[in-house]
Amino acid sequence: MRDRIRWAPGLVLAAGCLLLGAGSTQHHVPPAAPLTSLPTEIGGYQGRDEAVPDDQRQVAGMSDYMMRVFSRDSVDAFSVYVGYYDYQVQGKTIHSPKNCLPGAGWETMQESTARIATGGRVYPVKRYLLANGAARAMVYYWYQGRGRIESNEYKVKWDLLRDAALHGRTEEALVRVVVPVARAADGSPEAERAVLAQADSVAVTAAERMIPAVERVMPRAAGA
Repeated sequence: MRDRIRWAPGLVLAAGCLLLGAGSTQHHVPPAAPLTSLPTEIGGYQGRDEAVPDDQRQVAGMSDYMMRVFSRDSVDAFSVYVGYYDYQVQGKTIHSPKNCLPGAGWETMQESTARIATGGRVYPVKRYLLANGAARAMVYYWYQGRGRIESNEYKVKWDLLRDAALHGRTEEALVRVVVPVARAADGSPEAERAVLAQADSVAVTAAERMIPAVERVMPRAAGA
């Protein structure tokens, strides 16, 4: 059993080279509704759209996206990014924040899985506390598409390969919530816990709203 677990990442990557290499067999599936229809208000915070720089968009390779910063009383509180891929092949797949954020200078301080309850179900999402110099951020992210909501990268990749082989469908979205985290005023453990709890509360509220909203703009899964 341990050997299977140890070799699982290698098997997934090897299968990816075989299946995702056949780009001509993958259908380009547009979203069911424009990403601009996603919420412009969450928890009393109003959102404004911002553009992803062209060079970053070219590297990310998404076919469509929404980048929205939410604020209250002119103070930015959090941002929500949804990157949509109408198909994925070798060289054109979703870039995991787990790999991209360290490359941008962010250091992981905490890593865990948060549970988001919405629509009568509970979904696992990645939770990271990151630091870059004096700046800190709480990041929640997950993958959504083809009838699934998942945060485990290996499971996401396996589902992608299976759906590519069986249905020629690989459309998917990366959803990411980023909440800036202030330093605790007095530096005490109690104050630090309160600061992180507030950041988690904001991120959870955003995730609870975004999961069903993103589901409404996603194409129907094959066989649904």
